[in-house]
Amino acid sequence: MKLSDKTLTLLKNFSSINQSILFKEGSSLRTISVMKNILAEAIIEEELPKDFGIYDLNQFLNGLSLHQSAELDFQNDNYVMIREGKSRSKYFFADPNVIVVPPDKSINLPSEDVCFVLDTKELDKLLKAAAVYQLPDLSAIGEAGVIKLVVRDKKNDTSNDFSVVVGETNSDFVFNFKVENIKILPGSYEVVVSSKLLSRFTSTNHDLCYYVALEPDSTFG
Repeated sequence: MKLSDKTLTLLKNFSSINQSILFKEGSSLRTISVMKNILAEAIIEEELPKDFGIYDLNQFLNGLSLHQSAELDFQNDNYVMIREGKSRSKYFFADPNVIVVPPDKSINLPSEDVCFVLDTKELDKLLKAAAVYQLPDLSAIGEAGVIKLVVRDKKNDTSNDFSVVVGETNSDFVFNFKVENIKILPGSYEVVVSSKLLSRFTSTNHDLCYYVALEPDSTFG
């Protein structure tokens, strides 16, 4: 089998959440950060033939890049054979016990208190501003009837910030995230936030979803 460019891009993103991954038979991919504060789920176009663990996903992807059009052969129980023309690579599987894996049951938000759409241009600008101004925090703030996303340093009242309005609300709230936890692929997302300190980012372009924990100092109402 071959992995599409779309799947390779997705796996590169997943490697930023957790360097290891346990692939499951079928077309569903899931990963969770070591701190268990980011979980990602996606459906890919390929059908994986078996369960197998990869300890260093970045290394595995770099190994695939040694080939222009790599063919993956899963006949061996201990490794995948990567083939192209006369070239061969053996890549050995990892013990699943050394990989932090998501829980088997699906995640449900305990409540759906705030919803908004975040388009790719707004997301790009927020993350770029956070990098330019070296800001650690992303806050979704509800006040004066609008929802705005602000990158800032919440511990510093005189820090630079950058904000965009993304919706309307009748509620007052401050939902805080760490910018470093927004490890999502570029694109547009439907975002739902629970006051129980959990959020869901659902891609409008792909069969892809992220659950991201909020910071404990978030407030609602």
